[in-house]
Amino acid sequence: MLRVETKSRARALQILYAWELQGGRPIPLVVNGVARLTGPEPLVFDRAEALAAEVVSDIAAVDAELTQAAENWRMSRMAAVERNILRLGIHELRRGEVPPKVAIDEAVRLAHWFGGARAAGFVNGVLDGVAHSLGRL
Repeated sequence: MLRVETKSRARALQILYAWELQGGRPIPLVVNGVARLTGPEPLVFDRAEALAAEVVSDIAAVDAELTQAAENWRMSRMAAVERNILRLGIHELRRGEVPPKVAIDEAVRLAHWFGGARAAGFVNGVLDGVAHSLGRL
């Protein structure tokens, strides 16, 4: 059984992915669509919506950090899922409310679940670099 925090991160990723593919629709509308597809879980979706909204409100700074950390990788070359996993992980590292190893491990877990064959290693490497640049590791 998954913890609420882990499920919330997974739903936040799905919200961010849908938000990007839908051209930046308002987060509450995206949340409603994701909830219809995955089934309602009020506590999970409350946390997921808040987390996704925080990432979106800080998207310029998060994307700047991602661009700097992902050397030799333009954001447009990254798969949308991996890009949004990284956005979520970078936001959590910047916010500092969870230990950096937890933020990285949770992002790597999402990459295993939702990403391609090499996604987990890529996510781990980029977030490790971000954590070091932020002085969190």
